[in-house]
Amino acid sequence: MNAPLHREMPAVLLDAARLQSDIDARWDGDIVRQLTDYIAIPAKSPAYETDWAALGHLDTVVRNAAQWIEAQKVVGLRLEIVRLDGRTPVLFFEVPATGTTVAETVLMYGHLDKQPEFTGWRNDLGPWTPKYEDGRLYGRGGADDGYAVYAAIAAVQAIKAQGVAHPRIVGLIETCEESGSYDLLPYVETLRPRLGDVGLVVCLDSGAGNYDQLWLTTSLRGLAAGTLKVEILTEGVHSGDASGLVPSSFRILRHVLDRLEDSATGRLLPASFHCEVPAERLAQAQVTAGILGDEIYKRFPWAHYDCGGSTTFALPTTTDPVEALLNRTWKPTLSVTGADGFPALKDAGAVLRPYTAFKLSLRLPPLVDAAGAVQELKALLEDNAPYQAKVTFEGGGGATGWNAPATAPWFARALDAASLAHYGAPCGYIGQGGTIPLMNLLSQGFPTAQMMVCGVLGPKSNAHGPNEFLHVPYARRLTAAVAQVIAAMAVPAEG
Repeated sequence: MNAPLHREMPAVLLDAARLQSDIDARWDGDIVRQLTDYIAIPAKSPAYETDWAALGHLDTVVRNAAQWIEAQKVVGLRLEIVRLDGRTPVLFFEVPATGTTVAETVLMYGHLDKQPEFTGWRNDLGPWTPKYEDGRLYGRGGADDGYAVYAAIAAVQAIKAQGVAHPRIVGLIETCEESGSYDLLPYVETLRPRLGDVGLVVCLDSGAGNYDQLWLTTSLRGLAAGTLKVEILTEGVHSGDASGLVPSSFRILRHVLDRLEDSATGRLLPASFHCEVPAERLAQAQVTAGILGDEIYKRFPWAHYDCGGSTTFALPTTTDPVEALLNRTWKPTLSVTGADGFPALKDAGAVLRPYTAFKLSLRLPPLVDAAGAVQELKALLEDNAPYQAKVTFEGGGGATGWNAPATAPWFARALDAASLAHYGAPCGYIGQGGTIPLMNLLSQGFPTAQMMVCGVLGPKSNAHGPNEFLHVPYARRLTAAVAQVIAAMAVPAEG
């Protein structure tokens, strides 16, 4: 097998200035327009749109991306929309290697499904009303992760425009990522023979510590999710008549959650939900903390209020930059992301409610098994219910996190060279608090592959929330950096 050659021999050299100019033109001339159209389509992930097949939005965004790719007429590119019965569609493309002795394949990944609308958008913005302003393209999904397929093809086009050698490249664009990628594994198994011997994965669905350099994601947290419900009555009753005798379903739920979380500190109590942070990640966190400083926590939209003529801001859990990085990447954290059983405030009368339900989102450290965590969570919350209330935890799925493999010397050199060429600063290394289910799967299937997990979700880009935006200048440079790293994997054939 010829795979190790690119680690020992000189890489292909691209004209970085020409590469950036070519990619800038593609972004400004066409990609921004394509993404503007994409944002306007409410292609919500199936977990948030049970009628996704009938509505056809996921099919539309996949079809639009496929038509655009075909219109680019990339030499040698073959494209297919793959469909398995009852599952969300996948876009697959492959480009044969040119002029290289490297047998390994580059796998490029992204997704086209979106999170739901959420509330709190600026008056002149909305999830499905794209707006381009000061280099930022606002709207749901542009940054997470609609840009990925367009950036991937633009990177390939830019490499080919210089006529240099490049490895074989395949692309896998799914439409179930925001639902935990439960449809993806069957597609990976179906397409495995066509993926080839993957030596480099380029995942364009991650974040950036700032907009001043290339950032490589070194770890991702896992996720254990589900709905905790406490039922105490069959129907609501007068609160004056029953309170003091009938226990509040909310109080019972709060008591049950105390088994899981120290509400005073937010620390998760079960030891099995924690893991030791690897020494390399601690060292990287210290370096990254020196780069980002207090911007690590200041970038969030903290609530503020007037206090005696001065403005007071809500505070983070810590202001120590290293601890802040580790808290959001290597520590388990519980969030309540939804609630049921509550009337709207304007409709809330003097009624003791029959039940309370919370949607729980438990972020897990990268090395904690998600399936085991979901089972443990269920047993912990349901056993020995207070007042013999009916307490149920319905698991909403889990995804194990990911810790990057050791960085090969050629890959580290390529990352720094690309970041210096297109940002003027070396590559930064940062863990992310979110989850990309595919990464753990790919690490297991291709244990020797290098993982270029990167993305455009920098400060205040607010994926999943209101006013989500794509930082277009950063995306243009990222596209060029990705192209340069891919070319660096190739070793020109002699003669």
